[in-house]
Amino acid sequence: MRIIITGGTGLVGSALTELLSGNGHEVVVMSRNPQKSTSLPKNVKVVGWDGKTAQGWGHLVDGAGAIVNLAGENISGEGMFPSRWTDERKKRIMESRLLAGKAVVEAVRSASKKPAVLVQASAIGFYPAHDERRYTEDDAPGDDFQAEVLKQNEESTQAVEGMGVRRVIVRSGVVLSTKGGAFVPQVLPFKMLVGGPLGNGKQGYSWIHIDDEIAAIRFLIENNAAAGPYNLTSPYPLSNGEFGKIIGKVMHRPSFIPVPAFALKLVFGEVSGILLQGRYVLPKRLQALGFKFRYPDAESAVANLLNK
Repeated sequence: MRIIITGGTGLVGSALTELLSGNGHEVVVMSRNPQKSTSLPKNVKVVGWDGKTAQGWGHLVDGAGAIVNLAGENISGEGMFPSRWTDERKKRIMESRLLAGKAVVEAVRSASKKPAVLVQASAIGFYPAHDERRYTEDDAPGDDFQAEVLKQNEESTQAVEGMGVRRVIVRSGVVLSTKGGAFVPQVLPFKMLVGGPLGNGKQGYSWIHIDDEIAAIRFLIENNAAAGPYNLTSPYPLSNGEFGKIIGKVMHRPSFIPVPAFALKLVFGEVSGILLQGRYVLPKRLQALGFKFRYPDAESAVANLLNK
């Protein structure tokens, strides 16, 4: 089938594109920066877009099997470490998601033959931060900036349901990969023998291996019974401190030197909450649908990534 991926040059989009194109699907990647697509498989079509409208690509939706909407400015920033949430950056983060969602809805509305399914990306920052509570898809959103962005992001493509399109929302945890994301900077201190927890280390750390992330998205595309929100996280979330100990164990490095909370707040400002606040999130609906994790526990996931 033809699968359109918006934001397909990012960490998850690139891996998903490789998986789906390798499975014989016709993959079309929509990107505001087509020049970043040099590492994508050669049989993948890359189309530039403005991230705001369906102009120049809407016709590709007609007869497509699926759309995966991953578009939007990264909440934590594009560099190795988080970027401060200035008022200007907060505005860009919110607008990038809402405009992309509007463009996707516009494209679906104009299609004579609607796609069967739309996968809308979200994240576990949707839920309130808590050091003990376990969240499932039944729980309500938080009330901070991150939760509000994700809530509105999820709602941005809701209109396609009224057009007869099955819609799936994927709330991803921390995606573990050596090609980008949070894992690379997390491992760096351990290489320098100064690894340890962030703050008190008690904050929930809900993670997922990149292979399970993209396998779950494919599973949800292909499963006609899948609809609504799904948490894409390992069934065994840990605290930040516990996860750090596993990195230390796999790397044979110490894991007891903490990074003080006040230092992170001083350097990163409000965005430090991404590092210091966490949540324990469970993939209740994904498992109920029959998805099997390749890397359900943190030690096997970390060992796979670091020993490649």
